[in-house]
Amino acid sequence: MDIYNLVSLVGLVVLLGGAWALSTARRQVCWRTVAWGIGIQLAVGALVFRAPGSKVAFERVNDAVVRVIDAAKAGQALLFGPLADPQKTGFVLALQALPLIVFFAAFMGLLYYWRIMPAVIRGFAWVFTRLMRISGAESFCAASNIFVGIESTTAVRPYLAAMTRSELCTILTAGMATVASSTMAVYVCFLGESFPSIAGHLVSASLLSAPAAIVMAKILLPETAQPLTLGRSIRVEIERESNAIEAVINGAMAGVRLLVGVMALLIAFLGLIALAELALAAATGTEIPAPGTLGGGLISKLLGYVFYPLAVVIGVPPADAETAGRLFGLRLVATEIPAYQQLAAAMGAGQFHHPRSPVIIAYVLCGFAHVASLAIFVGGTAALVPERRKDLSAVALRALLAATLACLITGAVAGVFYHESLTIAASQPAAAVTATCPR
Repeated sequence: MDIYNLVSLVGLVVLLGGAWALSTARRQVCWRTVAWGIGIQLAVGALVFRAPGSKVAFERVNDAVVRVIDAAKAGQALLFGPLADPQKTGFVLALQALPLIVFFAAFMGLLYYWRIMPAVIRGFAWVFTRLMRISGAESFCAASNIFVGIESTTAVRPYLAAMTRSELCTILTAGMATVASSTMAVYVCFLGESFPSIAGHLVSASLLSAPAAIVMAKILLPETAQPLTLGRSIRVEIERESNAIEAVINGAMAGVRLLVGVMALLIAFLGLIALAELALAAATGTEIPAPGTLGGGLISKLLGYVFYPLAVVIGVPPADAETAGRLFGLRLVATEIPAYQQLAAAMGAGQFHHPRSPVIIAYVLCGFAHVASLAIFVGGTAALVPERRKDLSAVALRALLAATLACLITGAVAGVFYHESLTIAASQPAAAVTATCPR
């Protein structure tokens, strides 16, 4: 263990202490939940980074994900022709990366139809319920968010009306601290060339973030009431299509809606941020950012200063902490997609002084902890249970804070177990991806 591994370990404690200081009921914090949540994270981190044979297993997981992404591009090649090949047209996000969302949504629909995914989710939910001693409803929702997005909330719809405010905060936090498998493929596209082992790391980050979300939610807004499903697993009836073809069709249509939503959010929020940057530049007399660029304006710089100490705390070397802080801030206001794009650009330009920095940053960015997601999850959940709209709005900002801290904890855990042999484990399948999906 080098000095930065130790810094990450200390940073883990600092983040937990900071969350406790901001808690609404410090004496009500269930330390069993916290201990088991952090324990699960550390166990997964040790398994991924340090266990005997972990490097081989890690590379196999990475290669499997990459091969699936390769297969997903067959439809893009037919539909868009030369436009799907960045070697001919240059990289176009809407044509070469975002369509992967549709494929993975269809693939997940098929896994649900085959009852594979429900069984996996129930397994994770059982672990969270039994070990962390939380309600079955929020356990199931948190477990679902490892693989899917806002749709996980619909699975626990019958329980939403009776949930405590702490439970509502937990499900919002879990949604924002994790990423859907359909969007994870997009990040692999961005980073595949400069970070060939990124697929394996993102799978690891997704697993780590779920218990981290529960921990942070239960510290910031501890349980003070009696949840209806406390300590017991729930039976969730998931509607099953009549056949596999219908499952693929429904999954693909859901993917289309998600794709359109992502594109709309990127257009809206990036445009608004650019407008705000122009207004600030005009008001302060500073240089106006170039059109279509992010990361060089006052907003990005200010957020970079805010997140700088947090980056140092979780084990990012000080020389790289400014870049890390700027990327964390960019994710908060502009979603994780442009943040991952800029991470790929920074890696390609050789801007990082230490190889551990992009690893930790990639783990922290692997979450929907941003303003746009807050609106999506609060609005989507409120649509399912309108009578709880007031309670959802009341805990929304605290859930966003919890999700942000959860992502930082996930990065700290990665920093604790980091070692260089797993940083850039290039493989032939990864090279195949980067040939068609560069930075």
